[in-house]
Amino acid sequence: MQAEPRAHPFMPNSTAELKQELLAVLGIDSVDQLFAQIPREHRLRNPLDLPEAMSSEVDLSRHMRGKLGKNISCQRALSFLGGGCWQHHVPAVCDEIAQRSEFLTPVWGTVASDLGRNQAWFEFTSQLGELLSLELVALPVYSWGCAAGNAIRMAARMTGRNKVLLPRYLCPERRAVINSYCEPPEMHSHISIVDIDVDPETGLLNLESLERRLADDVAAVYFENPSYLGQIESQAMEISAMARRHGAETIVGVDPVSLGILEPPGEYGADIVVGSIQPLGIHMNCGGGLGGFIASRDEPRYAHEYPALMISITETPQGDYGFSMVLMHQCSYGSREKAKDWTGNSTYLWAIVCAVYMALLGPRGFRELGELIIQRAHYCAHLLGKIDGVRVLPRSGFFKEFVVNFDSTGKQVHEINRALLKHGIFGGLDLSRHFPELGQSALFCVTEMHNEQDLMLLAEKLREVCSS
Repeated sequence: MQAEPRAHPFMPNSTAELKQELLAVLGIDSVDQLFAQIPREHRLRNPLDLPEAMSSEVDLSRHMRGKLGKNISCQRALSFLGGGCWQHHVPAVCDEIAQRSEFLTPVWGTVASDLGRNQAWFEFTSQLGELLSLELVALPVYSWGCAAGNAIRMAARMTGRNKVLLPRYLCPERRAVINSYCEPPEMHSHISIVDIDVDPETGLLNLESLERRLADDVAAVYFENPSYLGQIESQAMEISAMARRHGAETIVGVDPVSLGILEPPGEYGADIVVGSIQPLGIHMNCGGGLGGFIASRDEPRYAHEYPALMISITETPQGDYGFSMVLMHQCSYGSREKAKDWTGNSTYLWAIVCAVYMALLGPRGFRELGELIIQRAHYCAHLLGKIDGVRVLPRSGFFKEFVVNFDSTGKQVHEINRALLKHGIFGGLDLSRHFPELGQSALFCVTEMHNEQDLMLLAEKLREVCSS
């Protein structure tokens, strides 16, 4: 006997009466008519083989806990994964502030009602600007990749050119997003991407390769410091000068927690700076925006090309300070499809969290954090480099991530990682798929979350795995 159809408790407008009311308002007889423009060959021919619907919240909760319980989280295992999402400590006050209703639930109000939130956003932009040694910082976009893609399009609009130079070794996910922003060759606003060679032994950009590729059609040179493979780019000032000689913009991607010990990009010639805000008090997550920032000098030619929301401060005649959005007309909220580019509000709450985190650390805290990370990362590399068949590339000059090569062990990275997981350890990120010229190599990440015992345990278990 067929079960009686009923409304699903977790889906709005699912009663038969409401469905019929919606169809009547639209003037149609069936939901199928809404999809008439989709060719039949692209539609599902057979019903999906779905399990029976759960109408009980108790059953659904138990089902989801069982599914999620199969995951091994970084709380249960010791993790050395990085490559774009890193395990950093999130102070409890960051979560507390993020859950306050005045930040968590409001969307848009008036200038008066949004004053407190706007001030918190301004604190984010001003603190990050101080870290970067730049004056103009936008509210965050969805990810580092989105920030880089937007920055490249900004440079193309400013220069009227349609080519960008990228380092050969770049986060595959970030490169994929940049590819999307640069659009296919068939599009009128296509930006072509050209790789710059990177020395695999030192991890530094090959300046001869850069010079050969620089020309009058290059809109921007993009590089990262530290690089995707963790190396600190000691040639940053030379790269910026070379780009400037050819009329190209210099776009630098940075890890903000490195700026307590590394020179800020505004000091070595960066025109536009992008990066991830996830290390600044945001938990690791999957499927949500980790947040990316865009910053530049406070010049009209840059300000008028931003696609994201901007916050500014002004003094009232009474001597008070007011905080409000500026340049609203050029973003997609103000101009819709005619905007510079699209932006959304998925990561604006993170801006407030990051402001809390940066205020907690302060200049001294950032310096101490940077020193702690770089010391522990190099100590870990030293321990791993003493294992037979294991080679660290290069052995120094990196921040929190470094490349470990296993070619001489005769084992593949996925075999090593599978064996480490049996000991409760997530090994390094496998680089062999995207960068086969690096051989059987993995990207290991060390942060303030790892103590000396963690690093010695990794070395001990890795030695066992490689010798077995």
